[in-house]
Amino acid sequence: MKRLAAKRPAGSTAPPLSTVAELALGAVAGALAQVFTIPVAVIATRQQIGRSIDRPSAKKKASKAPADEEKAEKAEEESESEEEYDDSFFGIAKEIIAEEGMTGLWLGLKPGLVLTVNPAITYGLFERVKSLMLLAKGETNMNAKLSPWMAFVVGALSKSLATVVTYPYIMAKVRIQARSADIEEAEEEHIPPPHHNKPHHKTGHHLGALTVLARIWRRNGFLGWYQGMGAQLVKAVITQALLFMSKDQFEHWALAIMVLFYRLRGGKS
Repeated sequence: MKRLAAKRPAGSTAPPLSTVAELALGAVAGALAQVFTIPVAVIATRQQIGRSIDRPSAKKKASKAPADEEKAEKAEEESESEEEYDDSFFGIAKEIIAEEGMTGLWLGLKPGLVLTVNPAITYGLFERVKSLMLLAKGETNMNAKLSPWMAFVVGALSKSLATVVTYPYIMAKVRIQARSADIEEAEEEHIPPPHHNKPHHKTGHHLGALTVLARIWRRNGFLGWYQGMGAQLVKAVITQALLFMSKDQFEHWALAIMVLFYRLRGGKS
């Protein structure tokens, strides 16, 4: 990069990146972030869904206890021996390691890496449409900005397209991390569901996103890949559109505050 910059004439500006380059750089940056942040995402997902699906509460067990005294006493002993559910950050991490091994903290990493194209598509498409709109207006300044509402509309459209393209992998990733995919696999193969704090995969092989998507295709067809997309679309589009609308305004405000601070500092000196 330094050599390329040195070859440019003095005072010239760097040429804009192509859409492909922007997508590639965004995907690489997102992939690096995924490697370090996905364990936190897995733990947060487990905390949000609460108690494990395969681990009913002691109250439910007691309500289903038989009338027979011996069976009732046995059920009470089992419920008493059951350890209290720890939903703290480290408690959930310990549970995941007991059930999935250390690699369980990186469940959904592969679909997560694929999903790095989501923000890359969003930003790449936004910048491309933005440049085309500015050229259509006859604006040649590379630092020109869209109006806030136009940035909102373009940002919403960009995020909508990125979400529609990547949503099947978003759903597969959530199901893998929430462990509902393991329950569905047990039901499909007619085997007992996985137990709490015990290894879920004897072979050490975790379910992949393609396996989850293939199962959904067999059960619900193509539309099954887009279950719940409405809520995800509204959330993602509003968040990203507001970000694009406010980004340029915040840049102006930050620059104005820095200039004012510099002047005040210069006046005191």
